[in-house]
Amino acid sequence: MRLTEYAGKMLKHRGDRSKTQAGKDTAVQGTNDSSIVSKCSAAGLGYFEDNFLKCFVQKTVRRSPLINRGYYIRAKAMSHCQMKFLQATQGHPRRQILSLGAGFDTLYFRLKASGLLKDVMFFEVDFEDVVKRKAALIKADSRLQEILEDAELVPHDQNRELVIRGIDYRLVGIDLKELDKLGRVLIEAGISPEAPTLLISEVVLTYMENSKSDEVVAWAAKFFSSAVFVMYEQLQPSDPFGQVMQMHFQQLNSTLHALQLYPDKETQRMRFLHRGWEKCLCIDMNQFYYGLLCQDERNRVDQLEPFDEYEGWHLKCSHYFILTASKGQLRDCLLLSGFLGTSLSIAVPAFVPHSVPVSKLHMDPNVVGMVGSVDDNTALARFGLQCALLQPDCVLVTGGAGRHGREEGVHILFRAETDWRTGHAEVECIPGTEWGARMFHTVTPLPGCRTCVVFGGRSSPLQPACSVLRLTWNTLNPENCSFFKLNVHQLHCFGTLPPPRWRHTATLLTWKGKLYLFVFGGISVMHRVLSDWHFLELESNSWDKIPVRGPAPEGRHSHSACPYAGGLVIAGGAGREHNPLSSVVLLKPVQCGFEWQELKLEASFIARYSHTAHVFGDQLYLVGGIWIEAEGVPGVAVIDLTSGQCREYTVNACSVPWPVMMHSHSSLLLEEEKEILVIGGGGNCFSFGTYFNLLPLVLNLSDVR
Repeated sequence: MRLTEYAGKMLKHRGDRSKTQAGKDTAVQGTNDSSIVSKCSAAGLGYFEDNFLKCFVQKTVRRSPLINRGYYIRAKAMSHCQMKFLQATQGHPRRQILSLGAGFDTLYFRLKASGLLKDVMFFEVDFEDVVKRKAALIKADSRLQEILEDAELVPHDQNRELVIRGIDYRLVGIDLKELDKLGRVLIEAGISPEAPTLLISEVVLTYMENSKSDEVVAWAAKFFSSAVFVMYEQLQPSDPFGQVMQMHFQQLNSTLHALQLYPDKETQRMRFLHRGWEKCLCIDMNQFYYGLLCQDERNRVDQLEPFDEYEGWHLKCSHYFILTASKGQLRDCLLLSGFLGTSLSIAVPAFVPHSVPVSKLHMDPNVVGMVGSVDDNTALARFGLQCALLQPDCVLVTGGAGRHGREEGVHILFRAETDWRTGHAEVECIPGTEWGARMFHTVTPLPGCRTCVVFGGRSSPLQPACSVLRLTWNTLNPENCSFFKLNVHQLHCFGTLPPPRWRHTATLLTWKGKLYLFVFGGISVMHRVLSDWHFLELESNSWDKIPVRGPAPEGRHSHSACPYAGGLVIAGGAGREHNPLSSVVLLKPVQCGFEWQELKLEASFIARYSHTAHVFGDQLYLVGGIWIEAEGVPGVAVIDLTSGQCREYTVNACSVPWPVMMHSHSSLLLEEEKEILVIGGGGNCFSFGTYFNLLPLVLNLSDVR
């Protein structure tokens, strides 16, 4: 019988509960089935070792690399705390592990098979329906029964809640909301309130009403005299990713209740300290990943499968936390204590009191098929795209990925009087030209001619674009720029070709009267972060070697580079460990070539990547991006390139559809209006689906100083 069919039949026998509550509980139980399949996918690819997951999965499914990583960090954090507890309590004649809402978790079987359950009693608690399903799967698997040794299924009429009784294992079916019975049932099952106890809650309490989950936290502190509580849950509900996350669980009829009262790490900490726990430490998964996992382990994970979703990875990690609370003789058993002293250098941003207003791009309502209309199918809703200003009122949009996969088409956005409209572009490729769909490429317009240079990008993390393209364009409707013809052909370049890459920058420079395309950084296959740079002379199409002196900047990707003072300025990006950077580096022209100089900042802006940037006068504007050292989302950072002064502005998006995701986007500076046009942005949100900005947005910089 299929598990879903079994769950449906079991639901009919639960007459002591309202149909509405029963439906919600069944939906919560469904998250167990989805979770175990995802864990099985990650384990099957070598993210962590678990040879027992397949015993509880009817059919294995390979999840996306982002989902595999998400479940990897979850398993790694929980395992870290479990091992720390077992090490800290060695020598005690009796120890206990109590898993609340255990579902189909395999921790007991893994620890038992590894010989790590000496003097340990293991208790699992979940809904009656879940534990009976688990018991049936255990009974049907000879390997699991062998590990359980002489365990027996307890007849229903002898003990309604206890389902399996083993030498060191008890499987108990009871609703955690029934606290008046929970303690009694556990004691009957053999638990000791005095023995050192590890309590585990892995995305469980948040599905309960806050009053009920708070009672569980307080009950545990009162019931056990010496214990450590480990909890893994979500946080940060109010930012764009948090909104998408909540909508996902609401659609599953599994509301994340705890987010409303306990939206961040500090409120979660105080939740436990106010309910009987003596010490508490809470860190998010970015802090765990960079603070408690060694570089060798991070490098190992990088090699497991092709991956290029760093934004979704860091956002997922910033929205989940691991918490440990302790009391009694285990008061100082801080399972995350290794994090202290090795944390990320958390910058405290100096936010300017006022914000940058954001509005929707004003489109002509009479144009059928305009961007954002019902008929348009949100053609510009994508990420990893590139835009180029062909002329003051005409924008070329290429590449990226949207709801239907990677985009091959080219779109035109142009202004007719005061309104913006969409136009059509016909692409004609010279035979043998590698055009196709690409992401994270660069499109650089050349001054004084109707030409752009397209460099780099990739169709997948294993398929980088290897050619340099020249794109020329003509307006077929000169009156309103509504139709363009684009001719694309591959440049036959001379000299040493740079390695293929994406998430790089390509910037125009002039040296000795010649125009160059300066390519810096990026990612190549196998997650390699590049630190090299290359000069393409655009008249002879030759990759030249030009002297560059001074200390080279750290390798990076998803950074920004803008022309400035005859050279350029590079800001932010993700480093070799894919961690956000906060440096600003100038490439300055000197007599013999160029020179690297790091700009000394009065106060560092918050490290970020996947942003865009523009120079206006001596001001560098950084737009959006991903950061992991501060709450909320990046707005606009303004850096004075002469004084090094930095200011952080939040974004006021109250006049546009929320949420707004300003990463993996493209943007253009409209100098006369002192506005920045933002096109695209968003991406994959872990297992919660994708989210894209549906409309082009305008940032008004008139009040930014």
